[in-house]
Amino acid sequence: MYQLQNVTKSYERRGQTVTALNSANLDIADEDFVAIVGPSGSGKTTLLSVLGGMLAPTSGIVSLDGESLYDLSVEERTAIRAQKIGFVFQTFNLIPWLTACENVQIPLLLAKKPADEQRERALEMLERVGLADRIDHRPGELSQGQQQRVALARTLANDPQVILADEPTGNLDSETRERVLEYLTEFQHDGRTIVMVTHDEAAAAYANRRIRLVEGVIQEIAVSNAA
Repeated sequence: MYQLQNVTKSYERRGQTVTALNSANLDIADEDFVAIVGPSGSGKTTLLSVLGGMLAPTSGIVSLDGESLYDLSVEERTAIRAQKIGFVFQTFNLIPWLTACENVQIPLLLAKKPADEQRERALEMLERVGLADRIDHRPGELSQGQQQRVALARTLANDPQVILADEPTGNLDSETRERVLEYLTEFQHDGRTIVMVTHDEAAAAYANRRIRLVEGVIQEIAVSNAA
């Protein structure tokens, strides 16, 4: 599980101190589905980056499975991200000259898995998200919804314990948005923890809990109607 204890993140910007997170305290249980909501600039993406081991807080403790992330070396945090955490982004972050299958293989390649194992796992994940007939297509030959599904398949490739999703439906039409949210719900039912940043209250309704951030302060932790 995640645990944040008095976590603050401040920046210096044009000679002024900007506090993106302000004394945040939060527990996220294993196999939970949490939506982080709030207005633009409220600290949502900062919170997600802190959870992902990518942005050290100014003060406070961020723990995953009882281990303080920012007391680890950069190399140790990188290893934890590779082993335990998957990321999904609004912009997909696919490599344009690689096929869908090759994009999904990337985390397996970085993990130095054998080539045949990489391809077998990538094909399995693409089939999971309904793209078995698009394995040799490059991102430019896919719709935005299909690109996001390739990104989801890539996220699953290393079987992460946690999926951190930053506005994963922001560029999608309503039908595709619902399908992506259904996939995230399925991944939670598989035993994964999902933390999703969204400005969309309808998307947030898929989560078990909503955490509302305003100016870096957690103002509300509410159980979703979907829970």
